[in-house]
Amino acid sequence: MSTTEPEKVLSVSSLNQMAKSLLEGHFSQVAVEGEISNFANPASGHWYFTLKDQKSQVRCAMFAGRNRLVRFSPKNGDQLIVRGQLSIYPNRGDYQLIVSQMEEAGDGALRRAFEQLKQRLQAEGLFDQRHKKEILEGYHHVGLITSATGAAVRDMVSVFGRRFPATRLTVFPVAVQGPEAPGEISSALALANTLTDTLGLQALIVGRGGGSLEDLQAFNEESVARAIFASELPVVSAVGHEIDFTIADLVADLRAPTPSAAAELLSPDQLDSLEQLQGLLQRFSNLAGQSLTWRKERLGWMARRLRRPDRRLQDHAQTLDRLELQLKRVLRNRLQQAAALLALQQRALIAVSPAQKLSQQRTQLTALSQRLAHSGRRHLDQGREQLASLSRNLNAVSPLAVLDRGFSISLTESSQVVRQTTDVAPGQTLVTRLADGTVHSSVTETHPNPSDD
Repeated sequence: MSTTEPEKVLSVSSLNQMAKSLLEGHFSQVAVEGEISNFANPASGHWYFTLKDQKSQVRCAMFAGRNRLVRFSPKNGDQLIVRGQLSIYPNRGDYQLIVSQMEEAGDGALRRAFEQLKQRLQAEGLFDQRHKKEILEGYHHVGLITSATGAAVRDMVSVFGRRFPATRLTVFPVAVQGPEAPGEISSALALANTLTDTLGLQALIVGRGGGSLEDLQAFNEESVARAIFASELPVVSAVGHEIDFTIADLVADLRAPTPSAAAELLSPDQLDSLEQLQGLLQRFSNLAGQSLTWRKERLGWMARRLRRPDRRLQDHAQTLDRLELQLKRVLRNRLQQAAALLALQQRALIAVSPAQKLSQQRTQLTALSQRLAHSGRRHLDQGREQLASLSRNLNAVSPLAVLDRGFSISLTESSQVVRQTTDVAPGQTLVTRLADGTVHSSVTETHPNPSDD
């Protein structure tokens, strides 16, 4: 009969600990990209979230000591790249990723860099309106800084040709995306400003067609922004489609939603010029006709006036009479207004006259004196009544009132009141006070009252 080894049975805690050690030992550092969801930030300061893609998801935890180093605020829907260690939370047996580092992926990182650069340049004043140069309605010579083979340059040349073919165009070919694009665009801006007098350039368009955020990144670079800001020539930024917005748009003197729109802004419409010229010719013709007609009428009027100079003298006489009457009417009105104003000021002066105020003060003083005298008499009478009442009350409890009723008070020579026979001794002198005076006597003997049986 064969024997078998007994089966080793593990507890749940032991199993989870073994799995935890196995994961942490083989996946001590992994980098994972995914979309964040179920983000939670409890009072402990730790971050708990789920990282997912189209097919799977994994639970993640980033503790407070680590998430303080993250320079952005993650939120649900962000695309992230996280680095950390695989582990198991033994209490629940959950498979999770302990995150030690976190960064935005793709567009997120570019947008964060865009916002940081935007805030820094804005603080330096590169976006201030006071630095913007005026953009005119039309120029004779415009420089185009863009790709020589892109659709943008063809669109701009087509618009200039349609609207005003006489506009001269100089193309400064540059790369509009890729690592070499920022340097080429900055150099082209500097070159165009250097050749301003030689070529007769009056304005620049910097732009390209639409694309993703990565495609437009060259126009979000600091070197390009500073090159646009340093340009002496007016710069119109025309990057991407209408919804696209770059740092170059903020620094430029004017932003156009598309390259074609930029060409329309800088080129007058030849049809408008033709209509304007025709309008000016018609206006000149009308003005010339009106001038001739007016001069003929004036000549006729002058001829008629020269025939009758007496009429002119009569008109002047009537005018003088009318002006005289008008002057008298104005003077009369002025005098009436002045008289009314004088009367008003006199009344106001009387109202604030010192004599008037002195009379009022005297009346008030008399009334106050009467009130004071009346109040003094009333208080004096009240005091007398109170004194009489207190005197009556004092007499009612005074020992002298008892003497008036036939009683007397005996005192020793030291003014001690004699209350009982033991207070005196034979031979001692007593002073007895009566209602009308005092009696001095000598004690011969004392007799206490007999006690009651």
